[in-house]
Amino acid sequence: MNNTHTGQNMIGLSLFEPRNDSKEYGQLAFMLIFLIILITPCSSQAAKLPEGLTWLTNNASPEWSSAQAEKGGLVRLNISSFPPTLRTVGPDSNNSFRSFLLDNQLPLVEMHPNSGEIIPVLASHWAYDDDRKTVYYKIKPHARWSDGKPITADDFIFALKFNRSKSIVAPWYNKHYSEEVVDIIKYDPLTIAVIGARAKPQQDLHYYYSIQPRAKHFHQLDKNWVNRYNWKIEPNSGAYQVGKIRKGKSIEFLRKTNWWAQEDRYLRHRFNADQVLVKVVRDPNTAFKYFERGELDIFNLTLPKLWHEKSNSPMFQKGFIHKLSFYNQTEQSASGLFLNLENKKLQDINVRKAIAHGLNFNKIIKQLLRNDYQRLPSFHTGYGDYSNTDIKPLSFDLTKVSELLNKSNWKEKDSRGIRIKGKQRLSFNLSYGNKLHEAQIIVLAEEAKKAGIELKPQYLESTSFYKNVIEKKHDIAWLGWSTGFRPAYWQHFHSDNAHKPQTNNITNFANKEVDGLINQYRLSTDEQERIHLAHTIEKRIADESIFIPSTMVPFTRAGFWRWLKLPESIATKSSKSLFDPFNPTTGGLFWIDAKVKIDSLSAKRSGNGFESSSVINTDYKN
Repeated sequence: MNNTHTGQNMIGLSLFEPRNDSKEYGQLAFMLIFLIILITPCSSQAAKLPEGLTWLTNNASPEWSSAQAEKGGLVRLNISSFPPTLRTVGPDSNNSFRSFLLDNQLPLVEMHPNSGEIIPVLASHWAYDDDRKTVYYKIKPHARWSDGKPITADDFIFALKFNRSKSIVAPWYNKHYSEEVVDIIKYDPLTIAVIGARAKPQQDLHYYYSIQPRAKHFHQLDKNWVNRYNWKIEPNSGAYQVGKIRKGKSIEFLRKTNWWAQEDRYLRHRFNADQVLVKVVRDPNTAFKYFERGELDIFNLTLPKLWHEKSNSPMFQKGFIHKLSFYNQTEQSASGLFLNLENKKLQDINVRKAIAHGLNFNKIIKQLLRNDYQRLPSFHTGYGDYSNTDIKPLSFDLTKVSELLNKSNWKEKDSRGIRIKGKQRLSFNLSYGNKLHEAQIIVLAEEAKKAGIELKPQYLESTSFYKNVIEKKHDIAWLGWSTGFRPAYWQHFHSDNAHKPQTNNITNFANKEVDGLINQYRLSTDEQERIHLAHTIEKRIADESIFIPSTMVPFTRAGFWRWLKLPESIATKSSKSLFDPFNPTTGGLFWIDAKVKIDSLSAKRSGNGFESSSVINTDYKN
């Protein structure tokens, strides 16, 4: 699977962090795997392929692109900050721009976005070993790097060496590709096996033990790797490659004119724009003005204020800009408030629960979100049987707040109505990295004050916010994580990642009993047992009130200039964005109608217009 799926990222605040659902296991398992690595190190030498393998492929599932799509044109997008590096691993690589780069590094296989079936991407065929840990792959003979060199088994062998190397200064990768991906075996220049640490269902093997190739001929692994490759453009396998870079302002992607996969099933009729220009616009309100002026082609309208209010301007009313709301069926982001237990006041569970009861999300949903959103029940929502649907978020209740705080001797109040205990005030910084959420945070702070809790909104530019959170310097942080294939616990809640910078346990939660449950969850190969463990862990996390769920949205919305076209089906049930330019599964479905663009710009100059367009598609509404 796409390596961007190997774990979870901060989202909504333009932040990203390496993602993986399966990380840690018991000491004995670690020692056994370490011995296996020592005995069978990764090697570029060809081995003998086992006999009797059943090779599978899939050339029969429905395609989801449009044969009417046209190549050509420019599409302009925006991000809130310029990336600090073009590296996708190592220091400062976890930023919002990284997904653009990773999405242009294709996986061996993917899951069909509607049916969930395995489909070929870099690999043409795959086979499973009886050990339920090993998958064999045949690399497509015509697969090429962006510099024209063939993609071979040696690039996968090198990728394992790369990800284990200390030179890349990426402990997460070092750990995962040493403990989870045990080895990669080369059988011939186009045939490999990926061996995982533990038995898993066949479909899960592709996800948990995924690895993308690295161009062996490009990288030189040594102590200078991080600095040397900070701004080098790495060869990739996807439809686009980085072009012109204007530091601090924009990064250009250019479509490859003779891309090796342009006629491959599931990839054809996609990735149609010749040029994708990613412009830095730090303020979202400024970005929306640029969009209305036609300096950006697409704008996300998921926030109700954008959909209901700001999109009533002349360019929308005259039909130059269209509105589209599309219901999807996806896992929900773990969005909300993360409480850092490094703060001694937050180590008191009564205080944490009081804060949860003091947050009036119902008011936000009704007044600010137009009842479009729903309250998120728990950390993992939308994961099918793995989600514990019995969990409900703590409701706004000032009486319960008072009871909990009195129990912990936060009984007195200062002149501003904030609870005090001795010389301490019940006051916390509430940090955030996206001003579009500012109105919600202000309402929460106002309502919490009624409970005697001071939440001081602290806006940080997205890169600074990311560093503040990942270094565990926050009190309470408002953010969301992207979703994964299965619920992820080790990275977020295992004590191995607590009280350390640069890990995803941003609450610093550490509990040996929960550690044991997480380890069992990782080691189990029985689906029903894993589901039961997931429910148990989820309940324990909810009971600790270290994460306070905010809201969820079962759709995606976009505004776009009328020359952008989509397939008749619009998108897939797994689409999280309607105009994602690069995602190998759901991206690149749109195209630019050159004639419509000429007509539109002519009408704009003359003052004429078209019929307005606002569509709500409910094909995948639950």
